[in-house]
Amino acid sequence: MAEGFRHIIRIAGTDLDGSKKLIYGLSKIRGVDVNFALAITKVIGLDPDMRLGFLSDGEAQKIEGILKDPVSHGIPVWAVNRPKELDSGKSLHLTGPDLALRIKSDVDFMVKIRSWKGVRHSLGLKVRGQRTRTTGRGGRAVGVKKKALIQQIAAEGKKSE
Repeated sequence: MAEGFRHIIRIAGTDLDGSKKLIYGLSKIRGVDVNFALAITKVIGLDPDMRLGFLSDGEAQKIEGILKDPVSHGIPVWAVNRPKELDSGKSLHLTGPDLALRIKSDVDFMVKIRSWKGVRHSLGLKVRGQRTRTTGRGGRAVGVKKKALIQQIAAEGKKSE
């Protein structure tokens, strides 16, 4: 590899593989998808096809700054994952453990107020209107084994005699 290449680069509290292309490497951060990573690279003016390991420390800090407050850097509000936050009214983009914690607190809030989605979450059922007749049975026995059925019928026949 060339000089100045790092195999592991740390951005937003996540260790990223330096051999991946920039947008795909950034998408490994929880809360950042490929389109958001592409928007970040356009704002900074980096080549999306460059390898993540060739980023300088300054460029990595710019990426972290954009992840903390993307709207002020020119990324549209519709691209962030928390537009018009319930508590503050601001548009936020959460990443990593902050995102996981906020999602958990949102689910807990829905369960607490007993909304329909909260009830479905608390029962461990599908939430978004999916079919539940045949899927999502969660580890219970789906069918009956033929051999076990034959043994059960034979056992019942012996009891009746």
